[in-house]
Order: sequence, then C-alpha cells, then structure tokens
Amino acid sequence: MNNPLFYAKILLFGEYGIIEDSQGLTLPYSFYKGTLKFSDLDNDFEKKSNQSLKKYSNYLSDLELPAEYNLDVKSFKNDIAKGLFFDSNIPQGYGVGSSGALVAAIFEKYSLVKKNPETISKDELKDLKFIFGQLESYFHGKSSGIDPLICFMNLPILIESKESVDKVSIPKEELGKGAIFLIDSGITGETGPMIQIFFEKLKNEGFRKTLKEEFIRYNNACIDAFLKKDMNPFFRNLKKLSVWAYEHFRPMIPENLFNVWKKGLDSNAYYLKLCGSGGGGYILGFAKDYAKAEKMLEGFHKEVIYRF
Repeated sequence: MNNPLFYAKILLFGEYGIIEDSQGLTLPYSFYKGTLKFSDLDNDFEKKSNQSLKKYSNYLSDLELPAEYNLDVKSFKNDIAKGLFFDSNIPQGYGVGSSGALVAAIFEKYSLVKKNPETISKDELKDLKFIFGQLESYFHGKSSGIDPLICFMNLPILIESKESVDKVSIPKEELGKGAIFLIDSGITGETGPMIQIFFEKLKNEGFRKTLKEEFIRYNNACIDAFLKKDMNPFFRNLKKLSVWAYEHFRPMIPENLFNVWKKGLDSNAYYLKLCGSGGGGYILGFAKDYAKAEKMLEGFHKEVIYRF
C-alpha cells in the first residue's frame, strides 16, 4: 500500500507574530511533498534520511504522550530497520515546513488511534496542535505544532490565537492580474538562529510595543481582508506590514533582497514579506499586477501560489 503524500505549507500571515498571539493564516502547498517509503538505502539521501529517522525514533521512545495520541514506536523502529526513509522534495531551511511534513507522515502511519482530518473538531485541533508541538520540538527547539498540523490536515488553517486554531475556507482563485508568489532568495535560512534574534528583540520594551500595536494589527487586518476578498484594505495593510518588516525584521531579510524589498514599497508595484522565519529560503510577494512585478523582479526565481 502506498503511504499518503504530505504537502509543504505556507504561512501566509503571522510569522513571528503568532509567538506573541497574533492571528496566522496558513495554506498547504502541493508543489512540494513528502512520503514515507522503503528502500535498500543504496543512495546517500535515503541512507541519511533513514539514519535521522533512527535518531528521531529514540527521541519518541522517551516522549510521554496522552494515551489517545500514542505512537507505535516499536513498529516505527522495526520499519526503520527494514529501510524506511522519508522521500521528500521539500527544501529544508526554506520556511515551507520540511520537518512538519515528516512529523505529520509519522503520526498518520504510527498513531494507535487514527484521526480523520475531515471530522476533527475544533477542540481536537487544539489538542493535536499541542501533540505535534511535542513531536516537532526535536527538530527546532520549541515548536508550536502548527506546521505538522497543517501538513496533517492538508487544509487552510486560521490561527486565531496561541490556543485556538480552526479550519477556514479561503476565497476561490480567479485568473485575474493579481498574484501571491514566492521569491527564492537562493540561500538557506535556519529557523533556530532567526527565532533567537526575535526573542532577543522581544526583551526590548519598545519593540514589544510596536509589535503589538502595529505589526499584529496590520497582520490581523490583512487576514481579515483576505478572507473577505476585500482587496483595497488588504493591500493598504499589506504595505504597512511590509514597511514594518523592512524596519524591524531587517536581520531576517536575506541581504540580496533588501533592495528589491524597498523597490516594491517605493513603486507600489508589489509588496514583500517574510515566509516563515526568514534568513533565507523563500520570501512572499503580493502584486495587483503580477506581470509588472515580474518584470521588476527579473533574475529571481519566482513561483505563483495564488491568483486573484
């Protein structure tokens, strides 16, 4: 039997803010995916993946989970010995949830009590997010659990607060001139160090104040307008968000994108924001007229993820 595919995720809104209780909006992104498979481990990628699963299984052996979320770690270990690996084209360090997809795949296959994403209630989502947080913390310190949750659900998720998440439907795509797109910075970003920078900044009262009063306000307004497909307030708040990030998230913006970030703000042709923790990987772009933005961003590899 083939194991299911788990897609990457895109955190459209809420990067860093969700640590401080802002809202967030995430979408599955089917361009990148991963699945658990068996092989003879005759190439380096498969061997390396199998070895890292072995290390991870030791972490899981020591993890105490509530009974209804328990994993069959013994079967997992047996499968690893038989050549299990995670076959994935999800790039690491790109902010699209590579460890999230792995955790979701393991949970789906080895959880003793099976969960169906279609019938999961809002309360169960909250519990599941907490469980996934524990499962994913092995990969980068303290995980919120949101990445594996999105990968597991394979649905758009609205993060209402630290405690509360819900399934949400996003407006249907239209083949208009506008687009949301990814720009490849060409460099890998590491989540851990970026989050450290953020926590350092949080020690500063002025930063905390502007994060709450400006960033979180613009961020939540963007989510609200996007879900209502109200594009004028959407772009108005998006610009404020992009300006704020340019000023306050400077260390997280890949250096080769500083100038084009500013160019977007000056020309109003497109606005950029972080996708995940930044430092490299992808950056998100939004344009009312994608053809115009694309010309201005020549030389960068881009992928459209949503048209409007």
